[in-house]
Amino acid sequence: MTNNGETKLKQALIVAQLYYEENLSQAAIAKKMKLSRPTISRLLQLARESGLVKIEIENPFINYSDLTNVLAQRYHAQIKIVPSHYAGQQTSLDSVGAYAASFLTNLVKPNDIIGIGWGKTIHAVTTNLTEQTIPGVKTVQLKGGFSFNHEKTYAYESINELAQAFQTRAQYLPLPTIFDSKTTKELVEQDRFIKQILDLGQKANIALFTVGSTNNNSLLFNLGYLTKAQKNEIQAKAVGDVVSRFIDSDGQIIDQELNERTIGIEVQALGQKESSIVVASGLRKTAAVHAVLKARYANIAIIDATLAQSLIDYE
Repeated sequence: MTNNGETKLKQALIVAQLYYEENLSQAAIAKKMKLSRPTISRLLQLARESGLVKIEIENPFINYSDLTNVLAQRYHAQIKIVPSHYAGQQTSLDSVGAYAASFLTNLVKPNDIIGIGWGKTIHAVTTNLTEQTIPGVKTVQLKGGFSFNHEKTYAYESINELAQAFQTRAQYLPLPTIFDSKTTKELVEQDRFIKQILDLGQKANIALFTVGSTNNNSLLFNLGYLTKAQKNEIQAKAVGDVVSRFIDSDGQIIDQELNERTIGIEVQALGQKESSIVVASGLRKTAAVHAVLKARYANIAIIDATLAQSLIDYE
């Protein structure tokens, strides 16, 4: 980030604190900071867009049972809607993570193989896991998670926490998510060790993953894999990514050449799992969750109430 960008972000943080925590009006903040009223408005918008401020609306009129039934019938999937502040959590992400951790614990049986994605949402799940005594469980990464920059994918943290919870050894896929060429990726896949990990991911009967959006702040957009031109093309065609493969509103791959350079499990393989669990929270994930459920890549969805309501209104 440039110095100018850092300065604006710091200003946005100060403005957000004055507006949301100290309840000052925009006019009062403008006077206090000697800035124009429109500038204060833009800084508040920046604070929201950059994630410094997260706004949650609590709807007391939601009927969770009706909402669950409608979505289950629409998508032919098991839908779990997580209420705000589940298990005392403070955010929707943490609530969904805590619920998904409990759900997974109750789901896993002896000799299961759990394949896992990565990202902040998956990390919110694995941080809430506690140690279990379930014999023969195996854990494996479903996709590469190496980052070329300083963005954290939480790939290693998540697989380590998962393996520790089920008292087993983590099976890593220590690779980039996207290779520069299809040829390089195919050569790497022929390595005996890598092939063993990929095969284990295919054999996994439980898959735990999330979806990514296509906004400029999305994690996959900021790992150093994609050029600006590629990002623009993806944003024009895709609604998000699942296991780092970009899909349209029907769940179809939008760029086959890019897909062929992406290592890890294919989207079609997710739909063949005994339990294919997508975990997500927030309105920005609506289109991608819809696509995943519509294409039946997931047969279980663990989502927050805001996202659930958004899915009802989608299309």
